[in-house]
Amino acid sequence: MTAGLAAVLFDMDGLLVDSEPLWLEVETQVMARLGAPWSETDQQALLGGSLERTVSYLLAKATRPVPRAVVAEWMMDGIVELVHERGVPVRPGARELLAEVAAAGVPYALVTSSQRVFADVVLASTGMRFGVVVCGEDVTATKPDPEPYLLAAKLLCTDPARCVVLEDSPNGVASAEGAGCRVVAVPSLVPIPPAPGRVVVGSLRDVGLAALRALA
Repeated sequence: MTAGLAAVLFDMDGLLVDSEPLWLEVETQVMARLGAPWSETDQQALLGGSLERTVSYLLAKATRPVPRAVVAEWMMDGIVELVHERGVPVRPGARELLAEVAAAGVPYALVTSSQRVFADVVLASTGMRFGVVVCGEDVTATKPDPEPYLLAAKLLCTDPARCVVLEDSPNGVASAEGAGCRVVAVPSLVPIPPAPGRVVVGSLRDVGLAALRALA
């Protein structure tokens, strides 16, 4: 094939799993240790971003600064512990869409700004499986830079222009579109408008393989 859908690339946080409330809880706890308040507005400013960006944002608000590595450790230890204790809810339609893509033999990958230790615990908790997983530490620049999606397409040996990306955040959409991919946006906390090459839906239940093929 020289045209049409070649691969489907999935974001994780806020798209496949409803992890944002867990992140908000951990960020609030960490900011309390750093001596400053935290709000949903702060969380929205970091949506789809990397751990490094989050740590920088936290330290910029801190009144009791500590080393970056310590803040990063607090963040990752906290979120991993919460998933171990409570699990993480899978977003409506996520399992069904993954199963449909896999059954059709369409290559697919997970592309997340989260660290691999967190991606691993989420996948273990949910039972979801991906042969290709691109995490924050696999790239030199995370979302909204296009590198994560360019790397995923490379690992799948396909053209980014023939990939459809599913994303929930403006940072993720910018990354995918910068890589030349088509996008299905499923906004979680921040609105995302329609645009050329981009479809916006309310839920993954509104997305099927036929729609992904049509977009590609």
